[in-house]
Amino acid sequence: MTRQLLSLLFLASALHAGEVPDPLVANDGTKITTAAEWREKRRPELVELFTREMYGRNPGRPETMAFEIFDRDVVALDGKATRLQIAIYPGGKPGPRVDLLVYVPNGAKGPVPAILGLNFSGNHAIHKDPGIRLTESWIESKAAPDHKATDATRGSNASQWPVEEILSHGYALATMYREDVAADHEPYFGSGVHPLFPELQKGDENFSTIGAWAWSLSRALDVLEKEPVIDAKRVAVFGFSRLGKAALWAGASDQRFAMVLSNESGAGGAKLFHRGVGENIERLTTVFPHWYARNFKKYAGKDKELPFDQHMVISLIAPRPVYIGSAQEDTFADAEGEFMAAKSAEPVFRLLGAEGLPAETWPPVGTSVQGGIGYHVRPGKHDVLPFDWQQYLAFADKHLKPR
Repeated sequence: MTRQLLSLLFLASALHAGEVPDPLVANDGTKITTAAEWREKRRPELVELFTREMYGRNPGRPETMAFEIFDRDVVALDGKATRLQIAIYPGGKPGPRVDLLVYVPNGAKGPVPAILGLNFSGNHAIHKDPGIRLTESWIESKAAPDHKATDATRGSNASQWPVEEILSHGYALATMYREDVAADHEPYFGSGVHPLFPELQKGDENFSTIGAWAWSLSRALDVLEKEPVIDAKRVAVFGFSRLGKAALWAGASDQRFAMVLSNESGAGGAKLFHRGVGENIERLTTVFPHWYARNFKKYAGKDKELPFDQHMVISLIAPRPVYIGSAQEDTFADAEGEFMAAKSAEPVFRLLGAEGLPAETWPPVGTSVQGGIGYHVRPGKHDVLPFDWQQYLAFADKHLKPR
């Protein structure tokens, strides 16, 4: 029995809860059989579909966008790195400001690849480095009951960001704080970049919070393209949980990103809704009504009837490499459903000449499988652990470094 047939049989049995739509069937019912047809016909259809029905419209790159480097320390982290801090003004100055923190490994010969991602608790929380500017945005922290950053909150999220290890592999690390970009608490759309674009909040295709986070990653890439020490053609976008959802959409909608690393992004990220397992659309659109465009709410209670699903978002990343990380105890994210979505995207990767996911069945816990698509499910709960980063860095070493 051929590898392809085994894969098809596995998908058919595992998706007993509902058939997933075929990413290679166009809106008019025609089968996509060439890379040109994918690029010229099907890919634009899918980008428009997810924009309209799920993530909402975004403003593109504003002509008035500005940025300035306000810190460049060439002996940061005991001389291991150059630290850059860049203020991005998406609507121009004066206006909402998003701080981009960048560490570049010292001693590199020529521009280096980078890993870019949003963080949960502020740039100052990813490392105890006293030179990192404290955010002025709202923070959610037990150490800050008034929701304001203090020196006590420095390094509070460092366990999820192994800065020195990333640097040791030859990668720059770039990060921004989610709340600088868009509010993840009430009043939704009341701070960050949303007030710049009030016209995009009208109607049911509105500029959502996850849409804004993804959009901000593209604006950060705009800035990194201007920095000579960064190889902007080799930038991987990373995200965990809801920020993993944003990273997937950023990579799907912006083809400049060279790689996508999704850590436990779950429902509305990497998992399949059609399985009917884990967090569902009803909960997403009720508990987190700001995350997606208003159009998405009409699918509440219809997870198995969707005319689309998240394997199509993963397909939009092809032929660029993508890694999906899951956790065994993260039941909301449905680890097997994340694997199934990755596997269901494989036909597009193969059509475009890329390697797929080299596993025909859900891999054992603690095992990483890495092709053009990578996947693992590790022991433990919803978090970013050293095991996750070890796999992501190995995957990046395989795909981002010069051969």
